[in-house]
Amino acid sequence: MTQQYHADHIGSLLRPPHLLAARAQYAEGRLSGEELRGVEDQAILDILDVQRQTGIPIYSDGEYRRHSWLTATNDALDGFVPEHVMVPWQGPGGGMTKTSSQVVGGKLRQKRRLHGHESTFLKAHAPGPFKITLASVMMYVGQAYKPGVTDKSYPTRADLRAELVNIVRNEVRLLVEEGVSYIQIDDPSLTFYVDEQLREFLRGQGLDMDHWVEEAIAADNACLEPAAHSPSIGALHLCRGNSQGRWLANGGYEPIAERLFNLVQADRFLLEYDSERAGGFEPLRFVPKGKTVVLGLVSTKNRELESQDELLRRIEEASQYVPVEQLALSPQCGFATVSVGNPLTYDEQQRKLQLVVETAERVWGRLL
Repeated sequence: MTQQYHADHIGSLLRPPHLLAARAQYAEGRLSGEELRGVEDQAILDILDVQRQTGIPIYSDGEYRRHSWLTATNDALDGFVPEHVMVPWQGPGGGMTKTSSQVVGGKLRQKRRLHGHESTFLKAHAPGPFKITLASVMMYVGQAYKPGVTDKSYPTRADLRAELVNIVRNEVRLLVEEGVSYIQIDDPSLTFYVDEQLREFLRGQGLDMDHWVEEAIAADNACLEPAAHSPSIGALHLCRGNSQGRWLANGGYEPIAERLFNLVQADRFLLEYDSERAGGFEPLRFVPKGKTVVLGLVSTKNRELESQDELLRRIEEASQYVPVEQLALSPQCGFATVSVGNPLTYDEQQRKLQLVVETAERVWGRLL
């Protein structure tokens, strides 16, 4: 790892209304793929400039070419079919919710790279170093495997996991070869394990939750391995679900902390810490030297701007378990994990990013 970023953000950013409208027109056949790409390109250039104005030292395309954080993989592969899944959301408008999704309904065949179209544009236009975010394999093992449908091509979830690991690992290798400086895997599935009720719900869906953490770590390590032997930063982001202000899991990191921090081959761990749902900082005592913990203290789930004094106090508290030079600051998750986005305005998003930068400079000095 050649660079330390003490201010960070997870990747997804609020989509402007004209981009959402263009995607809807494309889905209805009223806009060509080329026309949609043009709208996306300009929207990304605009959000890159917003990030530049905030002073954030690492850039993202806001995941503007995706419907959600997961769908870059779906879009690049043949073999997914439309389906609905039941999701136990908590928070505003929560409850068991029937959600449109896609499941694996045939042998997966790659049509194009997962993220090559994103990295190529960012390499040409980002004002500074940028990150590419990839969805974890285990999210597909959990959500996209439907008995009676998927098992015709993949008899077990382990078979699907192995196929997807090869695909994602190869994408990480290609990103490293392109010189992408920051590669991040988003794996909220690890925090499903810390919530007893959610764990029981998923066990009822046929998932082997007794071995979930070990399988998730093995999959994430296999995917991150090309970055581990390169100058690129390899990062792992964990949250507890994030969609329109809602969440899925509750519980601190203690049940997974020792395995997570010592076994995952990541340079950085981006951790949700914006509410009591995430527990205290005590699990950070397992973080080894040389690893960075990015404290997700600023919430993307609500409009309220956090107190900088409170952020400084919490960073100081976390430094009792991890040396402050191994810490960084970010929002807890993306602002728009799905294209609808969380209940904030564009200006409120920008103020939160600026708060991250200004607070980080108070703690660690000038970032750029």
